[in-house]
Amino acid sequence: MKLKETAFTVRAERAILFRVMLSEDRNNDEAPLEELRRLAETAGATIVHTVVQKKVNIDPVYYIGKGKAAELSAISKELDADVLICDDDLSPAQVRNLEKVIEKKVIDRSELILDIFATRAKTFQAKLQVELAQLEYTRPRLKRMWTHLSRIEGGIGTRGPGEKQLEVDKRIVLRKIHDLRKKLHEVEKRQERLVASRKEFFTVSIVGYTNAGKSTLMNALTEIDAFVEDKLFATLDTKTSICKLQNGKKVLVSDTVGFIQKLPHHLVSSFKATLEEARHADLLLHVADMSSPLVHKQTEAVNAVLKELGCDKKPMIMVLNKIDAIKEESIIPLLQSRYKDCILISAKTHQGIQELKRRIEEMLERNFMDVELTCSPGNGKLIAYLHEHARILSSRFDEQRVTFRLLIEEKLMHKLHMLDDTIQIKETTGSN
Repeated sequence: MKLKETAFTVRAERAILFRVMLSEDRNNDEAPLEELRRLAETAGATIVHTVVQKKVNIDPVYYIGKGKAAELSAISKELDADVLICDDDLSPAQVRNLEKVIEKKVIDRSELILDIFATRAKTFQAKLQVELAQLEYTRPRLKRMWTHLSRIEGGIGTRGPGEKQLEVDKRIVLRKIHDLRKKLHEVEKRQERLVASRKEFFTVSIVGYTNAGKSTLMNALTEIDAFVEDKLFATLDTKTSICKLQNGKKVLVSDTVGFIQKLPHHLVSSFKATLEEARHADLLLHVADMSSPLVHKQTEAVNAVLKELGCDKKPMIMVLNKIDAIKEESIIPLLQSRYKDCILISAKTHQGIQELKRRIEEMLERNFMDVELTCSPGNGKLIAYLHEHARILSSRFDEQRVTFRLLIEEKLMHKLHMLDDTIQIKETTGSN
């Protein structure tokens, strides 16, 4: 099965967005379809109508109820809509039942996100991850899809003539899923080795909600030119570069795929290798769009994914981005009171970037040991390593030995003995 590389399922189509709002959602959802609208627009659709139905429970047969489905059918015909997009995941039966009543294509939130991911995947790893997620989504939905998947050229979503090949299709999908998992396992092993090879560096991983400005911040911190676009999921592939701090030390900074509310679980599992940087980072920068009215829900969604990845206990700096886009300055103290010790920045204008670097420097030095090291002044390799990886507070030279007072990460101590097994190291108790 080939990924769709040039066309979205909903590209240039007229779309109607719909969802059910349960009673527990009504007090904390200011714009119930705003995120789905942005997702659909990212996929190239034109939004012609939105429908929000308030219910006590989800209808297990039609999701929105048969009467509302009939109403959607009339609206879609009147507005000449091509596709209806649900803001929740639908069961295969719900999709079939809705399509019978509405007589239009119906897709759910996961299918829309997968479609966007398929067009954004550029590297071999990202394409494997997306294809695996597509197939895991597709497998329980084979009855509504073209049965002979081995002949599909355009990816998921293609209509088919019948169900007589259903059992064959299931075997095809299971075999492809097995093959993709095997390939991804090999990629993950290489990724783990790559991450492990950086253990001598302090590593910082930028995480956050999609379109919060992570790639723009990456550019500001590292002075590289990462791809930036005002669309959801502009970045799928992890990028890593060096950031020089004000004390001259260097840290590795990695950008990651953006998180989102109700991120499909199979996407989280498929993108495990991409998120490996966050899992092994020494420090996380949680970037949030402070100009968004949904910033609180977005940060909660990111924290939920971090917990699923086992990253919720890592040291973290809360970075509130896009201060230049704030229209009501009265919101700033409210955000500062909610997010303690946060840093306000504009990655776009570089406002607050130096303060952020200072905070990273402080977090870095929390992991440092204050030691006194004595070695031969002729060991240029060791001394060069100290200047590169430690903060030298003082030095004393004599004819035979040189003594450094320095701050160095505890995890690098073994490297010093590898460079010179005759050195003498003792931990100091003085101030920094």
